Amino acid sequence: MAAISFQQVSKTYRSKGGHNEVRALSEVSMDIEPGEFFGLLGPNGAGKTTLISILAGLSQATSGHVKVHGHDVVDDYAAARRSLGIVPQELVFDPFFTVREALVIQSGYFGVRGNDAWIDELLHHLGLADKANANMRQLSGGMKRRVLVAQALVHRPPVIVLDEPTAGVDVELRQTLWHFIARLNKEGHTVLLTTHYLEEAEALCNRIAMLKQGRVVALDRTSALLAGTASTMLRFKMDAPLPASLAAQSRVTGRIVQIKAHDAHEVETVLGVLRAAGCQPEDLEIGRADLEDVFLDIMNGPAEVKA
Repeated sequence: MAAISFQQVSKTYRSKGGHNEVRALSEVSMDIEPGEFFGLLGPNGAGKTTLISILAGLSQATSGHVKVHGHDVVDDYAAARRSLGIVPQELVFDPFFTVREALVIQSGYFGVRGNDAWIDELLHHLGLADKANANMRQLSGGMKRRVLVAQALVHRPPVIVLDEPTAGVDVELRQTLWHFIARLNKEGHTVLLTTHYLEEAEALCNRIAMLKQGRVVALDRTSALLAGTASTMLRFKMDAPLPASLAAQSRVTGRIVQIKAHDAHEVETVLGVLRAAGCQPEDLEIGRADLEDVFLDIMNGPAEVKA
């Protein structure tokens, strides 16, 4: 039985006046197995948050079915939601309670009593022990984010959903969060992650799905996605414009230039073009393609499923 099952999920919104329809999701189907660390990637507007909202019961699919450990999120919503712990993208908190009170109340929502030992463990592992009696209003944005993670985990859900959990947070929180979530995943918890930090997804996720315009355009093991693109990337810094013959195959971020090169012959060809144009690259590196390279290739390609 899948931990999460999306079957032919579509979501359509009507514009004001009801004359036009906007399709946010189109027949999304995939199963996430128990114990997986699964990544859901896509550009803004691809449908990631819509899909998670349907999973969480905050929105209802126009068609299709979603199940969590066999429980339909509509027909058996109570059991489905008990199986889920969701960390939302937005910072949502109650300003009238301390951190510990917020966690005790969250436990009560799921009928969990005598949860103090687990709450203490969450506070410790998420670096919140010294903030346990602080009012939520007194916390920084990063600390509020930690509390959201603790609230999602307080009822020990078998499935953890993280929607952009490290957006705008510091390095310390990212390391603390991933260390703890990786531990829970090793203990058998299923993790579904959406993130724009592709290095996180590459390091953490066993399998990845990519959405584009509401459709699944890639679904495979992370290693297989990486193997399917150019194996070598030439990276360097340069102030001058690139020769026109290289511009189309390059990615430029400020002074940093990245160019695909499948083999040593292509590397030498690129360097020859740069020399002939009088360009002087700095900090030249030759490395393997990463998930960002794969992501850009797929997003710039046709909108068809690659699995």
